[in-house]
Amino acid sequence: MIERRSFDSLGGADHGWLNAKHHFSFASYNDARRMGWGALRVWNDDTIASQTGFPPHAHANMEIITYVREGAITHRDSLGNEGRTAAGDVQVMSAGSGITHSEFNLEPGTTRIFQIWIIPDEQGKPPSWGERSFPVGDRSGRFVALASGFKEDADALPLRTNARVLGATLKAGETTEYTLTDGRYGYLVPAKGSIEINGVKLDARDGAAIRNESVLRVKALEDAELVLVDTAE
Repeated sequence: MIERRSFDSLGGADHGWLNAKHHFSFASYNDARRMGWGALRVWNDDTIASQTGFPPHAHANMEIITYVREGAITHRDSLGNEGRTAAGDVQVMSAGSGITHSEFNLEPGTTRIFQIWIIPDEQGKPPSWGERSFPVGDRSGRFVALASGFKEDADALPLRTNARVLGATLKAGETTEYTLTDGRYGYLVPAKGSIEINGVKLDARDGAAIRNESVLRVKALEDAELVLVDTAE
């Protein structure tokens, strides 16, 4: 089962400095049919104006993954961490027992991100933050784990949940596959370009909610950049 969720069907709000689209219920957007997908709770598609951002605010007991699509995001938190994550790179904040952070676009142009929240397997752990560069060329033609709760994904940022966040880039006409184990939930969004996944066409920023598909066969209809979450219930 693959349910296409077109970009035009997503919830959201335009705050001027922030234009946010929500794949799942979030803030003032509430849709009982889109409360999450397995342990995946939030997938926000955020466009942030230059010299603006999210002032300090608190989180707890959530794995928060930020995938930067354009520009860069600058992070500061109550643990003393500071970092700038640029386009194509990823940061992970394990909110654990509680953390306060801010995220700002300090760049001269617009920043665009996917922010993905996944429910952790355990609550109340000490909070943490990390970021890593993932060169686009390393994911050419294949899915690569960017953040993962699986020990075998040694090069990925660690997650405290039974899930993977993966990235891939495909040239027009290229194909790749990913195996989705029985009982798992998949959610795929092309950050750029249009694709077909098991025959279902997705345009840029559409979502695909996936269940009971053992092999995901992805064909790029044009040059494409993909983000996939594979998670348990």
